[in-house]
Amino acid sequence: MHDMSDIAPWSEVCSGSVVPKNPMPDLCLFFQVHQPGRLLPADRSLPAGTLRREDDASNAAILSGVADRCYLPANEMFQRLIREHEGRFCMALSLSGTVLDQMERHRPDALESFQRLVAAGNVELIAETYHHSLAFLVSGKEFERQVELHLRKLERLFHVRPRVFRNTEMIYHDDIAARAETLGFEGILAEGTEATLKSDPPTVLFRPTHTARIKTLLRHTGLSDDIGFRFSDPSWIDHPLTAGKFAKWMSTCPGDLVNIFMGYEAIGEHQPKGSGIFRFFEALPDAVDQAGLQWVTPSNAVQLYPARREFHCPHLTSWTDSERDLSAWIGNAMQRECLDRLADLESAVLATNDPEILDVWASLQTSNHYHWMSTKGGKSGASHSPLSPYRSADDAHARHLAAISTLEQAML
Repeated sequence: MHDMSDIAPWSEVCSGSVVPKNPMPDLCLFFQVHQPGRLLPADRSLPAGTLRREDDASNAAILSGVADRCYLPANEMFQRLIREHEGRFCMALSLSGTVLDQMERHRPDALESFQRLVAAGNVELIAETYHHSLAFLVSGKEFERQVELHLRKLERLFHVRPRVFRNTEMIYHDDIAARAETLGFEGILAEGTEATLKSDPPTVLFRPTHTARIKTLLRHTGLSDDIGFRFSDPSWIDHPLTAGKFAKWMSTCPGDLVNIFMGYEAIGEHQPKGSGIFRFFEALPDAVDQAGLQWVTPSNAVQLYPARREFHCPHLTSWTDSERDLSAWIGNAMQRECLDRLADLESAVLATNDPEILDVWASLQTSNHYHWMSTKGGKSGASHSPLSPYRSADDAHARHLAAISTLEQAML
């Protein structure tokens, strides 16, 4: 999860003073769908020969709750909106390999609901790393392996091959964009930071440095977080947020494209049903029609619009915390220790030629494991603690080290 709640809302940025361009921008709605694997306590013994220290009972319980509150009702709502609006409404989803695995094991009804939603049309699937992982920090080879693994999973379950890529937690760098291009992707999603955007708006498409054809689509931070974080906050000056008000804000944005990117769990989970979040999305397509706007998917946007600026991003960025860097995952010694140990195991893991060992090793690269070890303070730290299933960062560290040790023992 990301937290950008200290960024000024778009309503404050615009304050009604921006003259809308003609024609108005198109709108792109994207959701991340992900559930990580939680780990057993470090002192929990395992049956002989067991490699995986995942707490499958915890995974099943959490997934089931989110499926009932978010996945099933949101999928049904969006499928109905696609049908009722006769093709005018569209959206994009990224489903990590880990959430797909968990749904196959524990909630096949939730997986079937996603399959029905995608089959309804006007829903584009976006590629990512299979394990929603920090694989790019491990090695380029492992990054590419996990992307290809994810593509094969989507082809098997949904019979599609995505044309647009989104890295874990929207972690982005010039080299990541270039590697995505070599993998055949036409577009890549990212977060626009002040340092990379400078005076450019996030509402145009960009050409990453040292690439020939791939285009970068940047998240509109303010508008995305108006829904994802501020929607149910009664102290927010624009509470309650209505679909009509939101459509008006989007219509005042200069540029080609307004990208609204957030976690799917914002609907019904982080923003509970009682907040009116479902009513908001049910009313949004009509409000967009009335405002004279139209929806596009990421691949539509790549085809429709030229890259109007070069996008140079020499430092790793993300959509997480106010810093929008990688400090949520590698900001302390515990996090770096675990990731370094995993990276050092790559050659030995590959040498075993054992699919289970490879899968366990890759699953320990999931970004959440490192997020739960974070010891950041301030607003960023406060946003981490409610999301952790463990008692503390030290507990998360101990569980992860135990899982690494179990893997190392299996390869002796």
